[in-house]
Amino acid sequence: MTEFKQLRRYGILDAKVPRYTSYPPANHFSDQVGQANQSEWLRAVPQGSAVSLYIHIPFCKRLCWFCACRTQGTSTLRPVEAYVETLLHEIDLIRARLPKDVSLSRLHLGGGTPTILPSGLMALLLDKLFANFEKGDAFEFSVEIDPTEASPDLLDTLLSYGMNRASIGVQDFDPDVQKAIGRLQSFQQTSDVVHHLRSGNLHSLNMDLLYGLPFQTQESLSQSLQEVMSLQPDRLALYGYAHVPWMSKRQVLIDESALPDPQMRYELSGIARVLLTSDGFEQIGFDHFARPGDGLSIAKANGQLRRNFQGYTDDTADVLIGLGASSISKFPQGYSQNESATAKYVTAIEGQTLAGARGYALSDADRWVALAIEQLMCGFAVNIAQLQADFPTYAPIISTAFTQLAAAFPLGVTLDDNSLTVNPGFEPLVRILAGQLDAFQASQTSHSSAI
Repeated sequence: MTEFKQLRRYGILDAKVPRYTSYPPANHFSDQVGQANQSEWLRAVPQGSAVSLYIHIPFCKRLCWFCACRTQGTSTLRPVEAYVETLLHEIDLIRARLPKDVSLSRLHLGGGTPTILPSGLMALLLDKLFANFEKGDAFEFSVEIDPTEASPDLLDTLLSYGMNRASIGVQDFDPDVQKAIGRLQSFQQTSDVVHHLRSGNLHSLNMDLLYGLPFQTQESLSQSLQEVMSLQPDRLALYGYAHVPWMSKRQVLIDESALPDPQMRYELSGIARVLLTSDGFEQIGFDHFARPGDGLSIAKANGQLRRNFQGYTDDTADVLIGLGASSISKFPQGYSQNESATAKYVTAIEGQTLAGARGYALSDADRWVALAIEQLMCGFAVNIAQLQADFPTYAPIISTAFTQLAAAFPLGVTLDDNSLTVNPGFEPLVRILAGQLDAFQASQTSHSSAI
């Protein structure tokens, strides 16, 4: 409570700021960066590079009310089958623009519900991918799995193709909370999938939970966490629920009066942190937890922890290529996002063109801010001296920016000649601190709650 009172002194606990999975955030992408940039940046990938792939499957048989992802409901497999055919064409278009000797660092299937694909359709997609991309030495293949929509046959197919990390969405096991967010998923369903994966020698298991949900209490969240920990995940993501009904229309089905206030959100995140660290998890950044020996824990210790569109990562590839509707690619030169509407994405690919429709070309002025924000988000500290050495033209601007940040949050950070460090207890403020460096000064109505 003492920490909360200190945070409340700033009067910003209701602040809405980006999650900073990219800088600038995606709402600042424009249609001035499109297919031509995407093609140019793909062709500029150096020979022998390791690249990562993200494939978006935007279909769900049920649309959970809490979700703000780009998804669409379907009661049949016909649109899914047609979509996968388009993905196969996109793989060809992307691969033709890359050097022949690139290797694959990471492959992640997200959604939507990737496990909506039947076994045969998944095999068709993976055969195409692995025929075009050779796995790198430290290759990791991860899939987002919905336990209510994951047949044993499909799980076996994924394991046979080398899936070595599964990410299982839980959110919360409390029945009242589940009803309030439109997602019914029992502990038994989840446990059955976990045991099936473990019996198939899965290397690592992630689980995703949310705090700040309607009707959630410290007691109910604690019970959900105890159940989750009994399944022995290697890594946990504990996200604050983002109530953004102006962006995700389905969230209007959630009773806003049942949502916890900022103080309760803070207390929920705090009790979760205590329970998880007491069970041996290490906190990674502000919303991830990992067992010792997990890749995130090692990356944190080595100073190699990074942040991308999936959150915290130990992936060291400089290029992340997004395939599918609304997917975002990250290049050293900037960001490229595919057409968001599935129909427009399909039209582009079937017309033998790339689907890049919007994006952002980075300048050095953007790069130093992006690097500073990533350091804040990953390590709660910024090496100012190194930042100035890397961007000497902006050295005076960098100095001024951190002096102003420290003046705005004198209790929250410590500033010396070489670095800025977030003080213990003020880690929940890290997104707000990052926002102080954000040259775009995003509208507070564009993002989710900072706590």
